[in-house]
Amino acid sequence: MNFTPIDLQSWPRGQMFYYFSKMQPTGYSMTVRVDVTKLRKKVQDAGLKFFPVYLWLVTRNLNRQTEFKVAEKDGVLGYYDVLTPLYASFHEDDHTFSLMWTPYRENFSEFYEAYLKNQQEFGDTHGVLCQPQTLPPANAYTVSCIPWVQFEHFAIHSYENHAYYFPSVEAGKFIEQDNRIYMPLSITCHHATTDGYHVNRFLEDLQEDMNHFESLYGPSAG
Repeated sequence: MNFTPIDLQSWPRGQMFYYFSKMQPTGYSMTVRVDVTKLRKKVQDAGLKFFPVYLWLVTRNLNRQTEFKVAEKDGVLGYYDVLTPLYASFHEDDHTFSLMWTPYRENFSEFYEAYLKNQQEFGDTHGVLCQPQTLPPANAYTVSCIPWVQFEHFAIHSYENHAYYFPSVEAGKFIEQDNRIYMPLSITCHHATTDGYHVNRFLEDLQEDMNHFESLYGPSAG
């Protein structure tokens, strides 16, 4: 992964960043319903697991916009060329979860196979981190799912006095309505780096990919 420094003087949202990070630190979140009717059928027909498909689609579309990839590294503001999903692996035996990550790959089949390999090797490992002897990469953002709850809204803000500008994404239990299937999706962002425009573009692109998922993966993924 590459990290590119940002020059606040020439960055178009440099003043906005300073205001919402130094003068008035602000985060925001919103929850929408995304239509997963077509996506769910394509996933089922292909014999795929829905969760890694969701991880890949969300990460793919966040990676399209630099603003979602902004971070501080060694006190320097910049952006990574790619984000890696950091997600929860649920343990059925004691109802706890551990954090796991799978480096993003543009090829869906490669990401999917890497996800399955992670699950096979570390899925039963308990504790905060599934993958022992290592820490999540610096470009890891939080993305997860609460499959038991059909929530109307979900928000989490935890900056803990340190600079954190990556988005957090959470999905909920499917909702069946009017012969369609919807999934509640919450995204929490730092206002210093993103506005409603960026979230809207992300959601529109995500819905487009969900509607045409069959064009994004190869037969080897199944």
